[in-house]
Amino acid sequence: MILKRIAILNYKNLEQAELSLSPKINCFIGQNGMGKTNLLDAVYYLSFCKSSSNPIDSQNIRHDQDFFFIQGFYKLEDGSQEEIYCGLKRRQKKQFKRNKKEYSRLSDHIGFIPLIMVSPSDSELIAGGSDERRRFMDLVISQYDKEYLDALIRYNKALTQRNILLKQEEEPDPELMLVWEEMMASTGEIVFQKRMAFIEEFIPIFQSFYSYISQNSELVNLSYESHLQNRSFIHALQTGRARDRIMGHTLVGIHKDDLNMQLGNFPIKREGSQGQNKTYLIALKLAQFDFLKRTGSNTTPLLLLDDIFDKLDASRVEQIVKLVAGDSFGQIFITDTNREHLDKILRKTEESYKLFQVNQGYVKEWKEDNP
Repeated sequence: MILKRIAILNYKNLEQAELSLSPKINCFIGQNGMGKTNLLDAVYYLSFCKSSSNPIDSQNIRHDQDFFFIQGFYKLEDGSQEEIYCGLKRRQKKQFKRNKKEYSRLSDHIGFIPLIMVSPSDSELIAGGSDERRRFMDLVISQYDKEYLDALIRYNKALTQRNILLKQEEEPDPELMLVWEEMMASTGEIVFQKRMAFIEEFIPIFQSFYSYISQNSELVNLSYESHLQNRSFIHALQTGRARDRIMGHTLVGIHKDDLNMQLGNFPIKREGSQGQNKTYLIALKLAQFDFLKRTGSNTTPLLLLDDIFDKLDASRVEQIVKLVAGDSFGQIFITDTNREHLDKILRKTEESYKLFQVNQGYVKEWKEDNP
């Protein structure tokens, strides 16, 4: 999958941009706050029907404007062309179209344009709560497994309804409670099994990337924990009703799943340096890419790298440059304030590339002879 062209109007601080892109490497250079990340976020939006950083769509409209739109023109491996359009007007429903035909459900689009984004906000995977780590799993699995995404949506609906019943002043109808609990149990089991299978296959890929980037200087591990391990979920829900009524929400379920991230035998959150944490996160995301490339819709995902070299020593930067410049990756989008990092990548690849300068929300191609 290649994004050939993108048109953006009034998205965040990007007033207007129309870019013709390289099928391999696209580099965006500019100081912080100029709009580099917003440009990558527009590419992300076309894959996931939402921003990577702000889930409130209306807040992604440029200040003092009434709407935004993003339009991408793609080329598939078989040579066919695809047009994806997203538009939003204030106080109106978001439009999302493929080849000018609007989707009836946005979830039908997820996975059509597989994408992995590596950004500074990934630090929340280590420092943040378990919801960040569940989202990490969901973003990959839902791109190649429609049954998983459907089960997750239905589970969250049932969870919401059960929590509404728990918050009622009067005692909830036990038969209605059972309906939502049975839906949670059936869909939760699907999500649990698929998460468990994913992590089991994912761990050695992740460890391999970490070892390469760190040049075998540390050992890392990753493990999955869930309330559904070695217990009956429906029984736990039913026996926990009184306790959940007191708390006002459901205390057990896949919505509490977590990933244990370790450096050696200790939590990386506690033991890792800034460089080790950054290496861990980049290895996680590159493993996501590799996994999705193997299991997804028979197409190479887009790879978005937003300011990834900060806080890394020279040897780790060099290892990442070797990886990115290799032929294992498809189309890549890279942002950086440091031109030297980008020049290192470009010198190591014989692939085509384009450089863009981003300044105050405006983007222009940087014309120069290839080094």
